[in-house]
Amino acid sequence: MTINALFLFITILAITGLGVDLMRFERNRSILQYTVDRAVLAAADLDQTIPPQQVVEAYLDKAGLGEYLTGVDVQESIGYRKVTATAEMEVPTHFVNFTGVRSFSAPAASAAEESIGGVEISLVLDVSGSMNSNNRLPRLKVAAKEFVDQMIENSEDGKLSISIIPYASQVSVPDSIFDQLNVSTEHDYSNCVNFTSSQFSSRTLSPTDPLTRTMHFDPWYNYDARINASPDILGEGTSSGSSLPVCEARESREILPLQKDATVLKNYIEGFIARGNTSLEIGMKWGTALLDPSMRPVVSQLAANNEIPSVFGDRPGAYGTSETLKVIVLMTDGANTTQYYIPEGYRGDNSTVWWNEQAKRYSTFDENNNRYYWDNATSELDALSNWQDHAYGNGTYERCISTNQYGNCTDTRETEEEGTATELSFGELWAYTSILSNYYTNFQPWMGSAANYPWYYDIRKGIDAGVKNSRTQSICSAAKDAGVIVYTIGFEAPSGGVYQLQNCASSDSHYYETEPGVSISDVFASIASSIRKLRLTQ
Repeated sequence: MTINALFLFITILAITGLGVDLMRFERNRSILQYTVDRAVLAAADLDQTIPPQQVVEAYLDKAGLGEYLTGVDVQESIGYRKVTATAEMEVPTHFVNFTGVRSFSAPAASAAEESIGGVEISLVLDVSGSMNSNNRLPRLKVAAKEFVDQMIENSEDGKLSISIIPYASQVSVPDSIFDQLNVSTEHDYSNCVNFTSSQFSSRTLSPTDPLTRTMHFDPWYNYDARINASPDILGEGTSSGSSLPVCEARESREILPLQKDATVLKNYIEGFIARGNTSLEIGMKWGTALLDPSMRPVVSQLAANNEIPSVFGDRPGAYGTSETLKVIVLMTDGANTTQYYIPEGYRGDNSTVWWNEQAKRYSTFDENNNRYYWDNATSELDALSNWQDHAYGNGTYERCISTNQYGNCTDTRETEEEGTATELSFGELWAYTSILSNYYTNFQPWMGSAANYPWYYDIRKGIDAGVKNSRTQSICSAAKDAGVIVYTIGFEAPSGGVYQLQNCASSDSHYYETEPGVSISDVFASIASSIRKLRLTQ
């Protein structure tokens, strides 16, 4: 019994000792592995300026494990760095060495890489009028250009595409894209789309989808480019002395699709101008569409026409693959404001407004009385009445050539009219004549207050901020549901805008805002670093 008990005790002691040695082995192995993992992650960072091998060595030395490092391998090129490290530690045994096992070998190996890979980025940037305040637009230009440099300098050529979508009241689209879409044809002065609420629930923008063109019109000012002989109706003005259409056909306001050249991108950003209202949802809609595979036929044609680099001809890539990272960066300094549009009934061919270019005169047809009202644009015209049976320029009229002492006409002469009048389509009318100017010049003089609704309130329709906020969240959700990473930036934005941005971002950590000590450049730099994410590969 004594011998058996002694043998059992020795066995238990041996098993317990083995367990203690194994625990010590696992503890040391875990510490070594954890340290190697951290070392290769730090060394693989493309922002790391110290040579990768030195970084790995420093991490292990600081942990008192430098003697166990057995090898470091570094592979790198533009936009790519992979660091592999191996280490091995001999852990002495305390209880099982009597069996002849003096130590356990604890190996550690780890590899990490940072690589841009295939990345598609939509920069959706606010260029509304409030960006003129507090020097925000110049500061945005600096930050956005630094972002471009940081991304492109650390990307393999052809792997990174950046599209820039400047937005204000609307988003203007270049002819190269717009001509490939199925858009209504009321005019061809500018290229914007009035999306419906249901279209904000979808990421897609197929070339075959029917789209409603935004009318080219100024909803704000009392201005007429015909009477003022202005050569510019595309959107150069910023005050009541000029025209400001909701959709501007200027290169500085149009989408810049899928570029990889830093100079092209930065020159484009430098050309930004700020004016107009704020439409977060329309900016997000176009930013999302340019990442959606439904736009691939359009992008392919852009590449074939040398509008974008040919290497991007097969983009946008499919969702849900490890080969392509899709990113939207949405920035605003404000909140959604009213979006104006012209409804059906004021978009067709028969405006009842006639224009005589040579005489610079309008005539307005009164359908109820089958007669034309001539405006008083020229002092030379002295017709007996503003009401005639034809538009000015399409016949003759009786002109008073003599009056009595009471101012009554005593003699008339049949007079040829200068020029020729043609009826304007609504597209032609709104392009040169603002809603207010048309109201005051062509209808209020003879209709009085009866002109208020049919020729002002019924035309100047608006989508309010509440509807626009709902649309914003719809398109943000659609993008995130497909795996698009959405970063949002509140650039000194009010609480209403901040709320929309926070709910649009992929997570709380994907929302950024400028605050004391955090500049807009810092924010863009942080997002650039986040996009260039690290991946532990082994």
